[in-house]
Amino acid sequence: MSTELQMLAWTIALGIVHLLVNAGFMTAQRGVRWNAGARDGVAEPLTGVAARMDRAWRNFLETFPLFAAAVLAVSLSGRGDDATALAAQVYFWARVAYVPVYAAGIPYLRSAIWAVALWGLLQLLWALL
Repeated sequence: MSTELQMLAWTIALGIVHLLVNAGFMTAQRGVRWNAGARDGVAEPLTGVAARMDRAWRNFLETFPLFAAAVLAVSLSGRGDDATALAAQVYFWARVAYVPVYAAGIPYLRSAIWAVALWGLLQLLWALL
């Protein structure tokens, strides 16, 4: 298996962890009853770390489909090389770093890490153009 596909698999695993952590913070704030219920109506707004984790999760959902598509396109087109392998690794590790930095509320570092992940994504796209 290529490095790019391995990073895609690890990013899927990261997404699952991200989802579970986000759900844990939501449940801690809104309660088990809310989590187990139908969730009809408007939920109370999340605050603090729970709100930041929710925003980080939504940010992951914005970029992950693009990453997955780029990795699959690079792999299927046979355009994978050392540069695309590095790009996939950079995206993955930046997304790993993004979660705790966002949870801690460190604004400029969070943005810088997001830009690093975007660089990885753009490098994968560049290989396809």
